[in-house]
Amino acid sequence: MENLNTALGLLVVGMVTVFIILWLVVVIGNLVIRLTNRFIPVADPSAGKPGNGGTAGKRVHSKKLAAIVAAVDVVTQGKANVESIGKK
Repeated sequence: MENLNTALGLLVVGMVTVFIILWLVVVIGNLVIRLTNRFIPVADPSAGKPGNGGTAGKRVHSKKLAAIVAAVDVVTQGKANVESIGKK
């Protein structure tokens, strides 16, 4: 019976330890994300690239556009069409 009590005690201590460590990972991760979003600005993808006229990231490659249009056509069985593609 003593071995069973020792085993259950170790089980409880191990599970509590894992729970605390995972909780700390989540809390610290959320803190890092919030601090990063607050203090580090988002870089403009067209900044620092001379010669593109600021259009980088705004034009969809023609093969990607064709694949998206074909996928929408197949999924909706021809009842929908793609009007625009943008990032929200």
